[in-house]
Amino acid sequence: MQANPSSNIAREPLLDPAEGPTQAVAPPPSRRVVDAPTRMFHWLFALSFVSAYLTGDAEAWRALHVVLGYTMAGLLGFRVVYGLVGPRHARLSLLWGRLRGMPAWLVALRQGRAASAGHWRQAPVLAMALVVAALLAMVVPLVLSGYGTHNDWGDVLGGDWIEEVHEFFGDALLFLVLAHLLLIGLLSLARRRNQALPMLTGRVEGKGPDLVRKDRRWLATLLLLAVLSYGAWEWIGSAGGLL
Repeated sequence: MQANPSSNIAREPLLDPAEGPTQAVAPPPSRRVVDAPTRMFHWLFALSFVSAYLTGDAEAWRALHVVLGYTMAGLLGFRVVYGLVGPRHARLSLLWGRLRGMPAWLVALRQGRAASAGHWRQAPVLAMALVVAALLAMVVPLVLSGYGTHNDWGDVLGGDWIEEVHEFFGDALLFLVLAHLLLIGLLSLARRRNQALPMLTGRVEGKGPDLVRKDRRWLATLLLLAVLSYGAWEWIGSAGGLL
């Protein structure tokens, strides 16, 4: 006796051909290349500078402008210490190593030995290292001249040259920030990959082991709490508030 085919059809669930079978899509493999403290420093530093630049010419925002300047100085201190005693991937010696390769690159360019594609691929990397080093170094005269302006050193030394020096370094730092963004854009186009994304997520797409084994989120959290606590302390201690 043969089974009725219609009974088997009735027992099977009806599926929409447009939907197809449901399958879990695995995320693409990725590697960690930037740790959390470095990313936190980067964004706190960028936010502090942009906010300080926007509040530089407004007398009503003077207290906030000064606090942001001190915050930049503290963040720079953290980055220097972390770059000296921190993990290998965050060491400032890596940045220095790239800068040391620049004279040889320039010599090869001057002698006409820069025809290879590999030589020109080094150009944006060296330029990025130079811009980052200049950004960090320029914070020192910027903060010192700002401190002198805030404490009226010009009245003692004569003239408004300290304030002019402060404005010069502020504009120079803004130029370096724009150059930094331009280089990131050019590298993203050349490599067909968003070069700013690792500073957000800490990771890049690709197979292989993590270049940064420990994310150290606890240290990034402490850095954020330190900045917020300092801002709150200045706010409470200011008679009219920072705003």
